[in-house]
Amino acid sequence: MASRCWPSDAELNELRERVSKIGDLNKEEVRVVVSPYRICPLGAHIDHQGGIVSAMTINMGVLLGFAPSGSNQVVIRSGQFEGEVKFRVDEIQKPKDKNLDKDSSELQEQCNWGRYARGAVYALKSSGNILSKGIIGYICGSEGLDSSGLSSSAAVGVAYLMALQYANDLVISPTELIEYDRLIENEYLGLKNGIMDQSAILLSSHGCLMCMNCKTKDYKLVYQPKVLEYNESGQPKATRILLALSGLKQALTNNPGYNKRVVECREAAQILIEASGDYTTEPILSNVDPEVYDTHKHKLEPNLAKRAEHYFSENMRVMKGVEAWAMGNLKDFGMLITASGRSSIQNYECGIT
Repeated sequence: MASRCWPSDAELNELRERVSKIGDLNKEEVRVVVSPYRICPLGAHIDHQGGIVSAMTINMGVLLGFAPSGSNQVVIRSGQFEGEVKFRVDEIQKPKDKNLDKDSSELQEQCNWGRYARGAVYALKSSGNILSKGIIGYICGSEGLDSSGLSSSAAVGVAYLMALQYANDLVISPTELIEYDRLIENEYLGLKNGIMDQSAILLSSHGCLMCMNCKTKDYKLVYQPKVLEYNESGQPKATRILLALSGLKQALTNNPGYNKRVVECREAAQILIEASGDYTTEPILSNVDPEVYDTHKHKLEPNLAKRAEHYFSENMRVMKGVEAWAMGNLKDFGMLITASGRSSIQNYECGIT
């Protein structure tokens, strides 16, 4: 990515102005949550199976200007979407499509952007946190990048969680926020994704590649060597990452194919684990030894075989990629990214993140 200051002073001032007008507040009372988007160079589509992933944040993302509302009321407006989200933190937030009247206002709101704010309240309260204060807020994302595959949904969820945390004087660690954002997506919204996105947002550091084992939740930050290569003038070469967008946008919560692929991964894991004589281990692919996979992969029908092949080959690419990054070998790192994208298309049969 080209070097740029984000957020700019102008963006921050505009946010504070908007929130102060919505809530009739002084600008000094307005706080801003900065929640960046992420890229996943290697480790695509394997976090939900407990795989090893890599990620880093970029200098674009979601900004949430907010102030505690002074009551239990939540009032939020958006820079991308029309309307106003309004509800109370003491309302019972029910997961998607569960026990809702067909004509209820909450069911209608599930189809728009307000569900992430409601999901944040659900996640915090279902984990035992006491919420008595709402927020007045204005949320916006970097222009043109919502639903672009950069985890704008995770960035939004993390932003609401952090704002509600502040408003209610809660002390919550980054690892707890990762779990709460998982609750928003897995339980409240019904999406069977993993924890890579929110982990990247909350754990990344400038100039580092974040590498996480999604099964153990252990992670490390891998630095590049300060000087990789020199040009003819003897000056260090700059390194930049190109972000290319196809222009296609799709919310995963509206795409049944995403959850279907997760189920297929679990089906493949169950066949492989049971083929080894184990009938008790949780059926996720990180619980399958590579030797067991090699021995029994012929028992998988074609679709399941593709999902398993993507998992095991991608896991290996991440480990090789982390080593290449640490050595400053960006050529090999780039070749592994290309192979990852090819496997995402051919074996996982989806887009490239």
